Amino acid sequence: MTDISALKERLYEIQSLQSAYDHALSLISYDGVTSAPAGTAQNRGHAVSLLSGEKYKLSTSEETVKALEELDQNRDQLSGREQRMVFLMLKEIRQMRKIPMDEYIAYEELLVQADDIWHTAKENSDFALFEPCLEKIFATNIRFASLIAPDKDPYDYWLGEFEDGLDMKTCDAFFATLRARLVPLIRKIGEKPQVDDACLKGDFSDADQEKLAKELMKIMGLDLDHVGLATTEHPFTTDFGSHLDERITTHYQRDDFSSSLFSVIHEGGHALYDTGSDESLCYTVLDGGVSMGIHESQSRFYENILGRSRAFSGFLAPVIRSCLKDRAAYSDEDFYKALNKVQPSLIRTEADEVTYCLHVMVRYELEKALMHGQITVHDLPGEWNRLYKEYLGVDVPDDRHGVLQDSHWSGGAIGYFPSYALGSAYGAQFLKKMKETVDVDACLAKGDFDPVNAWNREHIWKWGSEKPADRLLKDVLGEPFDPSVYLDYLAEKRSDVYGI
Repeated sequence: MTDISALKERLYEIQSLQSAYDHALSLISYDGVTSAPAGTAQNRGHAVSLLSGEKYKLSTSEETVKALEELDQNRDQLSGREQRMVFLMLKEIRQMRKIPMDEYIAYEELLVQADDIWHTAKENSDFALFEPCLEKIFATNIRFASLIAPDKDPYDYWLGEFEDGLDMKTCDAFFATLRARLVPLIRKIGEKPQVDDACLKGDFSDADQEKLAKELMKIMGLDLDHVGLATTEHPFTTDFGSHLDERITTHYQRDDFSSSLFSVIHEGGHALYDTGSDESLCYTVLDGGVSMGIHESQSRFYENILGRSRAFSGFLAPVIRSCLKDRAAYSDEDFYKALNKVQPSLIRTEADEVTYCLHVMVRYELEKALMHGQITVHDLPGEWNRLYKEYLGVDVPDDRHGVLQDSHWSGGAIGYFPSYALGSAYGAQFLKKMKETVDVDACLAKGDFDPVNAWNREHIWKWGSEKPADRLLKDVLGEPFDPSVYLDYLAEKRSDVYGI
């Protein structure tokens, strides 16, 4: 007779051990991109290979698989939450077991090396230095997809890993909808007098920008006892095995404080989502966000829908003036318009709301072509520059400001980028729903994020990965996802700023 109680106990033990491995691996990764000396990649790679091997063995061992399969066979004796745990764990195990252990470990080690090489390549604007690593990363992703899901297109597989159910057909239709309205809107804005953004420019010390960053974190409602801040080349957020330990990063630009300002708000949105998981999910596979589309909905929601709103900019302007020197001459209206300036640019992370999704479309088109052999990794710089000229009308001066600007490919995150555009659109529809019960503008005008955070916690954050992304969307929205809500939001705000 199956001892379900003992198996349940083992279920939680396995998850706790996995979270400990994740903690150690995340620490190594975080250290590598924040404070580790330049020559330490080999040592970190050695540690990652050993720890990844141990995690692989724990996750795919006969004992683990047998316990989970017995629980799955007796799922009627499990809670809904436990059924979800077993489902997600078995899904991951069945995928991992299709990848030979030596290949899995070699890939994890490759990613450590690739990140180090990417930093050097970006610093020197030298794509050729990074090219061999990137070729291996794309080749490995294609191979792993063929092993795990041989009947599925490899790019569809990876898109679905970041957003369950997402595929090229869905992406193509989504981006076509965005493009049809964004391109004419950008053209109309381009015919108007440019917004003066001088209030964002100057000479700002790292210390002053850090002071502003810490103020922003407090205003957003981040728990600074559990959320840390560091600097890195490409801002990101990471958790260390549970929602109790979260780190965000930013990058200070001496001549433009808005770069860090929006990085902090964006990454802070990720951190709010992660740390908002219900306490009972700690050290389980349900702890943290359910998909990258939902995750990016939170980061983009805080960065843009809240962070660039007229209500919040009126509260934010005095905070900026108190933290940064020589801003006293600029009015609240100056800051609002500057923060919402629309201008095609080179760097995705610093792009305005309207042109942002075109940056994502470039990456989607390139990934799709690479995954199907239509272009090679060697072709990437030229194709990148061509699409930036076609989509955004800008000339790319070098690899640093072009194909090397993002860290995602060095981390193996192929299929991730569409999540940014999807998340942006989700966020606009979340706002529409939130406004039914929360006076969002009144809250933001006072810098009071508590009611907004409470709504997000109740409807989104607390569930972690307990609800599948499609069910979460349905439960939150109460209606089908509609990207036109996002496009209407963009048009309305730019009407306010540009009078169109």
